Amino acid sequence: MSLPPLSSTAGGSLQVLLIEDDAVLRRVCVQALDLADLPVVAVGSAEEGLARLAAPLPDGLAWGAVVSDVCLPGLDGRVLLQRLPRQGLSLPVILVTGHGDIAMAVEAMRDGAYDFIEKPFGGDRLVESVRRALDRQRLSLENQDLRARLERLAAGGQGSGRLLGDAPAMRTLRRHIEALAPLDVEVLIQGETGSGKEEVARALHEASGRRGEFVALNCAALPESVFESEVFGHESGAFTGAGRRRIGRIEHAQGGTLFLDEIESMPLSLQVKLLRVLQQGTLERLGSNQIIAVDCRLLAATKVDLLALSETGAFRADLYYRLHVAPLQVPPLRQRREDVPLLLAHFLAEAAARYRRQAPVLSPAQLARWLAHDWPGNVRELKNVAHRLCLGLDEPGETLSEPGGLVHTLDQVERLLIEEALAVCEGQVSRAAERLQLPRKTLYDKLARLGLGPHRAGER
Repeated sequence: MSLPPLSSTAGGSLQVLLIEDDAVLRRVCVQALDLADLPVVAVGSAEEGLARLAAPLPDGLAWGAVVSDVCLPGLDGRVLLQRLPRQGLSLPVILVTGHGDIAMAVEAMRDGAYDFIEKPFGGDRLVESVRRALDRQRLSLENQDLRARLERLAAGGQGSGRLLGDAPAMRTLRRHIEALAPLDVEVLIQGETGSGKEEVARALHEASGRRGEFVALNCAALPESVFESEVFGHESGAFTGAGRRRIGRIEHAQGGTLFLDEIESMPLSLQVKLLRVLQQGTLERLGSNQIIAVDCRLLAATKVDLLALSETGAFRADLYYRLHVAPLQVPPLRQRREDVPLLLAHFLAEAAARYRRQAPVLSPAQLARWLAHDWPGNVRELKNVAHRLCLGLDEPGETLSEPGGLVHTLDQVERLLIEEALAVCEGQVSRAAERLQLPRKTLYDKLARLGLGPHRAGER
């Protein structure tokens, strides 16, 4: 199973290069691979095979494996195996011999051969070996593509994991951040727990050009009794235990950005004081009449509907409308599942570096389960599970709780990929079939089986 959305090389059709000088055996092998729907190109010598491998392929095609006889006129299969890495080619090579030389087989495997088939062999043996080789190459290409995308995003200043993603919702979010960052306007960041609201706030601050600090405060973590002192500051003797002056978070963010997470937890009595700071650009510390000019940009975040709270009187309506001038919506992970492989690769690499361990390699079936998971904890949950995997505390998929077994999971993934293709292709089944590399009739059959009829798919 290919993972969306990958490059044309990683997600394209993988074809087999067959090198066999015996014309009869070459024809039999091609027939066996064709019957198994495995694209194959057959040549009669290693020299011709190397030339084919060096030639550019059309978009959407990539070499997936090489099947080569060992005894060939000119260059033999063992020399071919050694030549491929020198030409910058990393392909699984299956060697075929009619000599039954076990020592040769062992030596070839040491040289890097993927498999060794002894003549005579049945078509099933060849097909099974080629399928396994293609699966390994497909996973290797997908991993390379994920690493390349991570490097590109990191080069663009998005390498922290907070803004990784190619989903349309993430591209829109990054575009809005770029537009809002330099403006002196409050921003309300809305999103579910674990979706990355604080990371969006940090991205806004970093792109704002402000020289002051980024100061973050979770309003739900402060008892009401100390909230005013913590945010607005206090003078010595302002209350029992106030032995010296304290600079509040607003002043500490002078020239920078103040981020108030879970702002719905701010006491109502202090919401009006915060509103006054925003409107007038000044504050008074607790226990003082001195007016202090402040220049800090406020970013607030919430996981609830602040408008609904304001309508019930649980949140000040005037503060809500002040904050809601420039709202940003952070999409939950279940609405951008195509980003799961990219985020997974990032967090596994992050965990491997942190714990000095080898990052686990996940099979396509395991990745399919990750894609089908709803991720109620969003990116934070994905990160935690990836770190547990790297530590060896969980097996891939063990922490995920989708019921129904593999068939149910694969159906969910198939549905997601088809729905995404239809959305990208504006509901046109013929274009979606081309994008998914499926015959149109096959896609119609899948639409019917999954309950995604043309009326739901939006076919025009």
